[in-house]
Amino acid sequence: MKKNSLIFLFCFFSILHAQAQYQADWKSLDSRATPAWFKDAKFGIFIHWGLYSVPSWATKSNADGFGSGYSEWYWQRLHDPKLKIHKEFVAFQEKVYGPNFKYQDFAGQFKAELFNPDDWADLFQEAGAKYVVLTSKHHEGYALWPSAESWNWNSVDVGPHRDLAGYLTKSVKNKGLHMGFYYSLYEWFNPTYKSDVNKYVNDHMVPQMKDLVTRYQPDLLWTDGEWDQSSDTWKSKEFLAWLYNNKSVSENIVVNDRWGNDTKGKHGSFYTSEYGQGTSSGTHPWEECRGIGESFGYNRNENLEDYMSSDKLVHSLIQVVSKGGNFLLNIGPTADGLIPVIMQQRLKDLGKWLNVNGEAIYGSESWKNASQASTDSTVFYTKKGKDLYVICAQWPDQIAIKGISNPKNISMLGYKGKIKSSQSKGKIVITAPIVTPRTLPCNSAWVYKIEGVL
Repeated sequence: MKKNSLIFLFCFFSILHAQAQYQADWKSLDSRATPAWFKDAKFGIFIHWGLYSVPSWATKSNADGFGSGYSEWYWQRLHDPKLKIHKEFVAFQEKVYGPNFKYQDFAGQFKAELFNPDDWADLFQEAGAKYVVLTSKHHEGYALWPSAESWNWNSVDVGPHRDLAGYLTKSVKNKGLHMGFYYSLYEWFNPTYKSDVNKYVNDHMVPQMKDLVTRYQPDLLWTDGEWDQSSDTWKSKEFLAWLYNNKSVSENIVVNDRWGNDTKGKHGSFYTSEYGQGTSSGTHPWEECRGIGESFGYNRNENLEDYMSSDKLVHSLIQVVSKGGNFLLNIGPTADGLIPVIMQQRLKDLGKWLNVNGEAIYGSESWKNASQASTDSTVFYTKKGKDLYVICAQWPDQIAIKGISNPKNISMLGYKGKIKSSQSKGKIVITAPIVTPRTLPCNSAWVYKIEGVL
């Protein structure tokens, strides 16, 4: 073989090796560091929107345990006799839509006629969110983009006749926010999935996920429905190797830990916790997700008392971030494409709080000495560099913090006056300022910034 040919082959295989930086095994995939943007973002918006938004109904969440109040499971609960609440869903369906009305008929009623992606993106930005995760396809199989692999239906062929994922992606990215997609690995009633899982994975699921990534170049992929099969059956390692080596997304892409019934809390850019159930970690990025109410999809059966107050949402954000996690808060738009007013109000209240106190949230880390610093369970801590942030869920007349001394300065975020403090025996005692409605920086959770103590 000629010398030039050898050089060519060496260069060719070197390029291939450089392009395939990550291999289809967990050791290689887990070696990839989680992109910094995700760890710094702290707050994102989850969106559950699909055909289930038409009936938008579920029983209360305590009817049969965890997740029973999820309206996005409406179709499955009409047909699963194992569920205790099965009869209640059937009774509602027959009462409202008639005994001959099938779930598939909701496709014609899901029109999204009032959907304005720019309005949504404006709201998310005002809420202080740094990323957005849209359900591109839930367990029902209905895709919110013109997927060639979609089973029976997608939002361009039937219903809105619009590329909902595409329009929202453009609007979200135009606001400088990171765009991501939820994707269900399995589909309840897809005949191919039920008869031949391997064919479903090879011919439907993997090509569909690759199409989603190639079309919209998301920064986050949030998979679900993983519990039905192992990661080997889902071919998750092969797909993730393709994803991590894909130049169009490789710089920013993050994925969760739901890639098989053997991966949760073990693999992924971040681990997931859902309504407080799942995996949080002191050493690995993680994320808590929940709805403002008890359901992800919009549930007309929920009342005001089923929704978290703005104060409680702020406190939830604080608790998660102080433990090193991200908070992914879900909204459930209606079938016509509107975000319910109560959800808008909650998001705007979060945005107002973050506008004052975001310095203590974005780009922060948990403080390892938090548990020894104070016995007050309403006080939380984050840190940045040498600065410590003391977040008080309740207004404290005075607070003592152990383990720190000689601060350069102490201030309250959003408050212009001076803060009185004293120190002795390795602790700092801060006295709350006297405020009026005009000088109170925010309505809930007040933050002291202690500079130069770490």
